[in-house]
Amino acid sequence: MSGAAAGLAPQSETRECTALAHLLHALNQPLTGLHCSLELAAAAPRSGEQYVRTLREGLTLTSRMRILVEALRELVYSPQAAEAISELHLDAVLADSLDQLRPVAEARGVRFQVAITTVLPIHADRSCLAAILLRTLESAASLCQQASDLQIAAAAEGDRACVTISWTPGPAPEFSPFSRPDIGLVIAQAAWESSGGRWAEFRGKKRHTCTLQFPLGLCLPGCNQKPIGDVK
Repeated sequence: MSGAAAGLAPQSETRECTALAHLLHALNQPLTGLHCSLELAAAAPRSGEQYVRTLREGLTLTSRMRILVEALRELVYSPQAAEAISELHLDAVLADSLDQLRPVAEARGVRFQVAITTVLPIHADRSCLAAILLRTLESAASLCQQASDLQIAAAAEGDRACVTISWTPGPAPEFSPFSRPDIGLVIAQAAWESSGGRWAEFRGKKRHTCTLQFPLGLCLPGCNQKPIGDVK
């Protein structure tokens, strides 16, 4: 990992702890609700209809807890450090991730507006980086309003590669703000920062934007630094 990336390690460790605390806090609410619901059901005889209602509420709360436990498992057991650092192009990894996700996004009526303005050489674990980008884009596409545009831009800003993902939020998904796509962004952020990057997020009423930065590396031999234009 480059010196610039290594310098972000303490912040990355802090982010992992923050993500863990966020998920544990989220887990406490449905767990407490389920406990109270079962206590009330066992406190005194109830009608069959009341028991059925209690069971349905319990199933809903259990579904919420399952999503959160899966996220906790993913966060705790995910690799803490990249294992195969190599020179690669962030723009190429991003383009591959978009190609993988495009059919799913189109099925939801979500259109990609992609602008990659230059080659972005970095040093990172390609498989790890690809998984993070795909997770981020998948979560964004799920949270995006149907029949709208998901905007993705990649460019160099100073000594950093910068990927900006922006979308118009759709209706709040089930279990929001702790839905699968919401939690997907939390997991992606923790993984991105653990890999040495920086993550900034803005949640407006009309627009949600995630900005992912990563230290630029030395240009690979034969690397073309000319703008490569928009990707349709």
